[in-house]
Amino acid sequence: MKLPELPDLPVRGILDRLVGVSAENGTTVLVAPPGTGKTTLVPLALAASVPGRVLVAEPRRVAARAAAGRMAALLGESVGGTVGYSVRGDRRVGRDTRIEVVTSGLLVRRLQGDPELAGVDVVLLDECHERHLDADLLLALLLDARAGLRPDLRVLATSATVAAERLSTILGGDRIAPVVQVQDRTHPVDTTYVPPLPRERIEAHVARATRAALAGTGGDVLVFLPGVAEIRRTAALLADVDGADIVPLHGRLAAAEQDTALRPGARRRVVLSTAVAESSLTVPGVRAVVDSGLARVPRIDRARGLSGLATVRVSAAVAGQRAGRAGREAPGQVWRCWPEYEHGTLPAYPEPEIRTADLTRLALELACWGTADGHGLSWWDAPPPGGLAAGREVLRVLGAVNSDGVVTDRGRRMARIGLHPRLARALLDGAPVVGARAAAEVVTVLDDDTHTSGADLTAGLRVLRRERPARWRREVDRLARSVEGPDGVDDPAFVVALAHPERLARRRGPGSSSYLMAGGTAVTLPPGSGTGDPEWLAVGVATRDPGRSEGYIRLAAAADEQLARRAAANLLTTVDQIEWADGDVVARRVERLGAIMLSEKPIRNPDRELLGAALHRGLISTGLGLLSWNSDATALRQRLDFLHRTLGAPWPPVDDESLLAAADTWLGPELAAARRRADLERIDAGQALRRLLPWPDAARMDELAPERIEVPSGSRPRLDYSADPPVLAVKVQEVFGWTATPRLAHDRVPIVLHLLSPAQRPVAVTADLASFWHTGWPQVRADLRGRYPKHAWPEDPATVPAHRGTARNAGRDQPKPPR
Repeated sequence: MKLPELPDLPVRGILDRLVGVSAENGTTVLVAPPGTGKTTLVPLALAASVPGRVLVAEPRRVAARAAAGRMAALLGESVGGTVGYSVRGDRRVGRDTRIEVVTSGLLVRRLQGDPELAGVDVVLLDECHERHLDADLLLALLLDARAGLRPDLRVLATSATVAAERLSTILGGDRIAPVVQVQDRTHPVDTTYVPPLPRERIEAHVARATRAALAGTGGDVLVFLPGVAEIRRTAALLADVDGADIVPLHGRLAAAEQDTALRPGARRRVVLSTAVAESSLTVPGVRAVVDSGLARVPRIDRARGLSGLATVRVSAAVAGQRAGRAGREAPGQVWRCWPEYEHGTLPAYPEPEIRTADLTRLALELACWGTADGHGLSWWDAPPPGGLAAGREVLRVLGAVNSDGVVTDRGRRMARIGLHPRLARALLDGAPVVGARAAAEVVTVLDDDTHTSGADLTAGLRVLRRERPARWRREVDRLARSVEGPDGVDDPAFVVALAHPERLARRRGPGSSSYLMAGGTAVTLPPGSGTGDPEWLAVGVATRDPGRSEGYIRLAAAADEQLARRAAANLLTTVDQIEWADGDVVARRVERLGAIMLSEKPIRNPDRELLGAALHRGLISTGLGLLSWNSDATALRQRLDFLHRTLGAPWPPVDDESLLAAADTWLGPELAAARRRADLERIDAGQALRRLLPWPDAARMDELAPERIEVPSGSRPRLDYSADPPVLAVKVQEVFGWTATPRLAHDRVPIVLHLLSPAQRPVAVTADLASFWHTGWPQVRADLRGRYPKHAWPEDPATVPAHRGTARNAGRDQPKPPR
């Protein structure tokens, strides 16, 4: 192939050296900023140096078509001749095609079918720095095939950033692959930061900055927005702009509409673009860039069962690439829609999709390759084990792999369809029920919800079937050809439920817009959705914004319980639930679809083991106060607690935690007989507690920790073991004759005496009675003599017998010796 006269782009000067380095080393890294010509000039130079074909892998379909069109134009040909492209649902190649531009995902599928890539001499992996999931997987599989089957295959990886050290190490294998760098010829770009106004929506913010860019510069304005919805809303806000055309650019547009954005216009333009224009595409005529600072990337919320696209802040590297688009042809200016102080907080580089995205599709490709866990492959970043395991479990449920992770025939068929395995399952299993075409129509919308503009899938399908847009129709035709199925009953909700059975949702209350999905996540149906007021929904797309407790339904179809039972039979369970709820035992037989309760009936004779467990849980949650504790039971527990704290084993602990943990031991018979809360409330806790007494040591309990103690007056007051140490409250006259404080537990603990007046009021507290008689009694005696003159208050308490009343009783009671 003879090279034409190539345009004067920065990469042209290093083409000969790059081709030579590639031929000599086999693997090479090219670092070249956007707009330097790496995507179009390098494949032409490579094709001129080899007899076989050159494959160029692009991360996006729009970039693949644009690159092929540009190279064909340089050769003076139409696409499909020397240069062609293949993307899902659209292929333009011929017998003489030497350069074929493909999407990364499509090349993965081709590599699975032909690991040797027969007839291919060079594979160019473009825009590796974007770290798309398909691109990372393709790199790993391609290097594995090269090492085992095609050591002669040249691999060239391009990156728009200088962070190529890791890439060169991966490509080189035993040695580091050479890195060739291209210096960009850019013009200066001035930066203006435009902070948002209070409560200003992103579309209004970007539209305000865009008007400033139009007023402050000449030439076209390239505006970066996170997604198609934001492009639509921003375009509406700019509809009144004079002297400029508003042109959208994103991967979901028809090819002709994309080409319009990539060609100079008849007058000034405002190009509203997603991330496709960051590095993969070059938009001509741009002098100003407005950057929203946001991008939409794949994310999975495994805790809530939601996966899809999340809006995130861009990295500093991406912000730099976006700004650089303003200085490709002349000095330019960038308006950044965030405060200047926030710029330093941006992450340095984009988060690789392999760390955050749903890995089910990657897991299927690995299973087809023969390495279910990805071991043995050279990864830029290896798949997270948790995410990969979750993906393999989904595949097992879908029947795509067996219990050992080995791909099944069904799994290989799902992989060949080229969709997410969930959507492939919906197509395969839905076609026999609703028909191949009807299933394909629904699956096409689920795969790309930009085909419709509202949340009502059924209404959206009616519009699509009436208008038959070319992009939707081509994909429907492709999918319909891949399966068989007679025409059946049109049932979009059934196909949705096959793809996402865990997203079948039931309204949480009459008139509510909140639904509970079978996976356990609550989602909200937006007002004016058009779905009516259904009890059930089959949710196709749902997202959750940070900080929101509920997800948000983006696409759904009305369903019913019968459909849910049919489509998600594996989620149906019937269990006997015997639990403690609302303060009592509830025994019921519950049928559920995942987290959704379908029915419940009371159980007359619940399982005794489950009933006992529920009562035990109720006792734990409510506390031991649920039992009947009279004063004797409380006193026994306090005495046991004192002995355990003082002497330890064999005296058992009787704190709440210990008693609840040992409930089966000391409450076993009562729990076995109980059926409800009232039965627990009747349990004599003291009687049950005696089962914990440690025999034969328990025979000495009254000696070690007596319930009552006899004082010199002959009375037997009760000891209070709730205090530490125990307390004996007694009238002071009743202990006349005691010279020392009684002690408990093998004389280890002295009793604390609360000495009372005749009126039962405390006059002294002591644990050292001998010291009290000597130092404290004179003052106490003087006070008592004045208050109670009819009572005997001797200077020496040992001279008056202990007694319970006035002085007349002092001689009636014989003093008792101290214990």
